Amino acid sequence: MKQESLEHIVGLAKRRGFIFQSSEIYGGLSSCYDYGPLGVELKNNVKKAWWKSMVQERDDVVGLDSSILMHPKIWEASGHLANFTDPLVDCKKCKKRWRADHILQANGMKPDFTPGHKNESKCPDCSGELTDIRRFNLMFKTQMGAVEGDGNEIYLRPETCQGIYVNFLNISQSMRKKMPFGVAQIGKAFRNEITPGNFTFRTREFEQMEQQYFVHPSDAKKIFKEWKEARIQWYIDYGIKKESLRFHEHEGDELAHYAKEAWDIEFDYPGMGFKELAGIHNRGEWDLTQHEKFSGQNLKYKDQETGEEYTPYIIETSDGADRATLAFLLNAYEEVETRSGEDKSKHEKEVVLRLDKRLAPIKVAFLPLSKKEPLQNLTHEIQDKIRKNFMTQYDETGSIGKRYRRQDEIGTPYCVTVDFDSLEDKMVTIRDRDTMAQERIAIEELEVYLLEKFK
Repeated sequence: MKQESLEHIVGLAKRRGFIFQSSEIYGGLSSCYDYGPLGVELKNNVKKAWWKSMVQERDDVVGLDSSILMHPKIWEASGHLANFTDPLVDCKKCKKRWRADHILQANGMKPDFTPGHKNESKCPDCSGELTDIRRFNLMFKTQMGAVEGDGNEIYLRPETCQGIYVNFLNISQSMRKKMPFGVAQIGKAFRNEITPGNFTFRTREFEQMEQQYFVHPSDAKKIFKEWKEARIQWYIDYGIKKESLRFHEHEGDELAHYAKEAWDIEFDYPGMGFKELAGIHNRGEWDLTQHEKFSGQNLKYKDQETGEEYTPYIIETSDGADRATLAFLLNAYEEVETRSGEDKSKHEKEVVLRLDKRLAPIKVAFLPLSKKEPLQNLTHEIQDKIRKNFMTQYDETGSIGKRYRRQDEIGTPYCVTVDFDSLEDKMVTIRDRDTMAQERIAIEELEVYLLEKFK
């Protein structure tokens, strides 16, 4: 059954240690979140999967980890100082702040932000009068150095891609890369959003997984199409249902001024409908041209074989680690008829998190049938052999049915039960999360069995 909001996943995330509200004991900090013990494992697995497909399995893409703090001239060149703004209105009655374009679009009106344009809309919360529309820059400012002053002002980066552009020469020369080639990066970015919300869908601190692919201008259309198909297939390969994904093309006013072509991969979020999950953009020569102009450095590429010198076009693939993690959680969540434990302890509904095995935060759970010391010792002994290859968890609290339910709810693919027979026959029982099938395996064969399952 399709959920009507994000409430079910917000509750699960806190209850099972995936995601917590940041600074919760102080009342929380709006749109900032902490990834708990299971959340950090899941998110790391998402990032590893992305890196594997984008860098490890390709010869034409290399990695980078650029600084969060960069020369402020970079943001002038990129247009962020002048143009990285949202239209802002305040309610004169309740003092709440809103994105003007969101209010206008909700009322079926085309946004008009020309100077002097009168905003006739009312506050969505209290119907109060709204202020005139003004522009609000989304970059967080900070100071570098011991003395505050205008000359020391720098910014937390609002996107990771600029770090790739300004390292274009360093990477192409040091790695001896020929066209076409790409540079991938995973890193934090910061945006002082006016109206963030919907759990981790839109936050002020977030993690991007971006790749910039440098190409000859004549190859841009063909390569853009290849990346567009490759990126949506990655989500499908890791379990996202095809019917929950679609493409959305940017057209007209929606298309960024620098973009030749842009498409979003959208995911069907409960209660929100189809919203952006990832993006593929043909940025043309805009970025390198701007940085060449503002830095005074030659950022053109010279083909050593033909002698042709040109400014490469950039095909950008942009994914969010937080949005991807949220989408994988939502896609995996399933409520099923009760299926675990004895009749008297069964629930009306159980939750199974059907995450792809490669993404699951805990790969194998170890469950001694009782708290008797011989079973505990044997279980720990087996777990110690397996943990070198897999993230594992030990659980001895509650009935075996309750423990199965707990592992199903966090997406653990396999549970290994150690019983009294195991002390004699040196075998254990493995339970599959999805099929609930149980198989008796020799302890000495367990490692090979699991390695095969996670291939």
